[in-house]
Amino acid sequence: MPKKYSLDAMEQTLRQASDTREGLLGRDARGLAAILQADDEAIRRRGLTHAHIAQHLLALRQAGWEGLGDPVSVPPHFEVRVDAARGTLPCPFGDQGSFAKVNTTVHNLASGQEITFTDLNIHLITTHGFYEGHGAQFRLDPEQLMDTLEMGKIRPCKKHDGMH
Repeated sequence: MPKKYSLDAMEQTLRQASDTREGLLGRDARGLAAILQADDEAIRRRGLTHAHIAQHLLALRQAGWEGLGDPVSVPPHFEVRVDAARGTLPCPFGDQGSFAKVNTTVHNLASGQEITFTDLNIHLITTHGFYEGHGAQFRLDPEQLMDTLEMGKIRPCKKHDGMH
């Protein structure tokens, strides 16, 4: 069972968490509640959920794992590479278990966009709706993430006799 923290205590933990001096909130001046709310609104604007995004990231990670460090083609036009390092990382929210130090890089060959995420990112998105703060090493900006992976695009209506 996750430990119970006040929002202020959790924010302080996230500012100090990780091996980088910026922590998981990076240089973001916003508080944790504002970060979570803004990212949640971005996801909802596209009609998606955090669970849907995390499932997509996990599927890409699993496809890339087959390459054993070499890029793998994933239809329709993605190239995925998974790199693993020794060790694990705990969830900074206090959840039980730890997450392998695995980085997955997805390159959209059509747009040229690229994102990199970790196994911990997948957990943080699934369980906490947390994409990290601006300036954090593994921040996943929801808009950039959805654009790169072509998720939740709003498609224009086709006109039929002047009507939608």
